[in-house]
Amino acid sequence: MKRALLLLAILATSAAAAPPVARFAWFDYRGSDPVDATIKAGRQDYRNPILQGFHPDPAITRVDRDYYLVTSTFTYFPGLPIFHSRDLVSWTQIGNAIDRPGQLDFGRIGLSRGVFAPDISYHDGLFYIANTCVDCGGNFVMTARKAAGPWSDPHWNSIDGIDPALFFDTDGQAWILNNGPPPGTPRYDGHRAIWLQRFDTKTLLPFGERTLLVDGGVHPQQKPIWAEGPHIFRRNGYYYLMTAEGGTAENHSEVIYRSRSVTGPYTPDPSNPILTQRGLDPTRRDPITSAGHADFVTTPSGQWWSIFLATRPYQGDFYNIGRETFLLPVRWQDDWPRITAPGATIPYVHRRPDLPRAPAPAIPTNGAFHVRDDFADARLARIWLQIRAPQSRWYSLAGGSLNLQARTAALGGDAQPAYLGRRLQHRDAVTETAVSFAPQRTGDAAGLAILQDPAHFYTLTLARTGAGNAVALSRRDGETDPVDGTTIATAPYKAASVRLRIVLSGARCAFFYAEPTGHWRLLAKDQDATLLSTKHAGGFVGATVGPFARGG
Repeated sequence: MKRALLLLAILATSAAAAPPVARFAWFDYRGSDPVDATIKAGRQDYRNPILQGFHPDPAITRVDRDYYLVTSTFTYFPGLPIFHSRDLVSWTQIGNAIDRPGQLDFGRIGLSRGVFAPDISYHDGLFYIANTCVDCGGNFVMTARKAAGPWSDPHWNSIDGIDPALFFDTDGQAWILNNGPPPGTPRYDGHRAIWLQRFDTKTLLPFGERTLLVDGGVHPQQKPIWAEGPHIFRRNGYYYLMTAEGGTAENHSEVIYRSRSVTGPYTPDPSNPILTQRGLDPTRRDPITSAGHADFVTTPSGQWWSIFLATRPYQGDFYNIGRETFLLPVRWQDDWPRITAPGATIPYVHRRPDLPRAPAPAIPTNGAFHVRDDFADARLARIWLQIRAPQSRWYSLAGGSLNLQARTAALGGDAQPAYLGRRLQHRDAVTETAVSFAPQRTGDAAGLAILQDPAHFYTLTLARTGAGNAVALSRRDGETDPVDGTTIATAPYKAASVRLRIVLSGARCAFFYAEPTGHWRLLAKDQDATLLSTKHAGGFVGATVGPFARGG
């Protein structure tokens, strides 16, 4: 009898210790921007940006009639999304270069560290990605036979700095260039240099002497900052070196140099920068700002196009959606490329490239759109991201629902929380879900989170509070706030399943809840959404939103 009671006690303790599970029946995202009502694309036009929301630092390559594009993801996992297109306009994600936890160890580093600006190239039957893992290994090169993957583990090298890129010359020689420290002592904050070195495609390592290509930037006497994101290409007997300059905020730009030799010396274009939006009227309608970090690609007919990052603030320099990928043609004048004319604004609508039109992607990447995930597939859709690489499996897809274990890792901590986020891609957006969850202990919570970084987020959850179970809205606005945020509104609920809704409108947001067949009830309105911006929070990422669970 005693043994039976002991066994029951052990089973009860084990059951109590097991983390509760939150079940999400679906996730719904609907977004639009004010510009959608005023600017329309015709049959022969395309819309900018081509990849809305957190898709910064784009790089591109072409193989025959196929185009492949990759962007930064910092410490989100899976990382380095690979997109494919046939017309430079319709893009579909086909994989991730970082899709296995063992490829990179993000450890407990910050969300805006990890993998910075990647470069993608193709040579002699092999795809290459050169990249940096900041605070987690340094510079590396990865390879794949197919752009969709699988990609190799990183091949690490000893190059310092960030933003490595590969260049394959017509004679078969390969080179690697990067942003690194300048010779000697930096003369000012942001003083950087661009370096070049031979690259062995068999060992995937640099060799030989390094060559200094740029020290500071176009006008060294003006103390230019953050020369970075370099690329080299050839045209009409010239080698062209293209770099970003001016930092990643409103003074961002793209500049160009050329030389008759790959190792230089390189002469800057007298009309630099070839791309920028700095100096324009800050009160202009629907502004596009902070343009730079470009890459070039040619079409089979010889047309030149550029992809680059820029931002779309809702006021001042505030934007929650992160830096996005844009597309514009390249004009040539006296053997110098031009993307934007001085004082010209980046257009939201432009004539399409002279390429056969490709079908629209299954998951839209720009314009106003509505996407719903019913969690009916055996695998997570590629829209979903985790914070840092997983060390264990805490989610499952079963019975038409997404199931999350309520882990003890806090959203505001430095471990991996049970959170799956999709990029916020619009200024105005509505996200909804239906969650079933039975909080057992104080601190148990499951629902929606919208997050800029672990120090800046909102959570709308079914939670166990000191007064019992409630729909709870919490906010974290800085490192000094509690790791779960501070509860700012609660309401009782009775149903086993509750619908949750977050509504964003530029700088403000509102939060709602409803029982399965009931009307939406307002929990809190007119909340500050600027805390989801990099202007407020710092860093380099855009906000994400999605299902979340926390165990007390």
